[in-house]
Amino acid sequence: MTPPEAPDRKPGNTPPAVSSCAHGGLKVLRKRADFLAAARARRQGTPAMMVQGRDRRDDDPSIRVGFTCSKKVGNAVARNRAKRRLRAVAREVLHIHGQPGWDYVLIGRPVETAARDYGALREDLIHALKKLRGRA
Repeated sequence: MTPPEAPDRKPGNTPPAVSSCAHGGLKVLRKRADFLAAARARRQGTPAMMVQGRDRRDDDPSIRVGFTCSKKVGNAVARNRAKRRLRAVAREVLHIHGQPGWDYVLIGRPVETAARDYGALREDLIHALKKLRGRA
């Protein structure tokens, strides 16, 4: 068995700053500057999460999304569980209800993000996206 080929690391052939998600057009934010830009934009709170939304005003029609949970949510296990749930609901909802060309940051809330029923979590995200769209 031969080992797989190493990735081509020539100058100018660096990996993107965001990683692609399951649905085409949905990418994950990785850079702090993108999170800070979203923090200065619109926001909508729900019982399970805070959603920040920003129109990038560029020619890229992809939807970018970031996930974060502070230490108020709990220890690393609790934060990771909350972020896993946010990622799952974002994969399901954002490609349908999200605005092309926008960045979204989903922020988990203590106790509620991990404990809330998944259907209610989905409805919370849909509600927040509709409110953010209405303010556009």
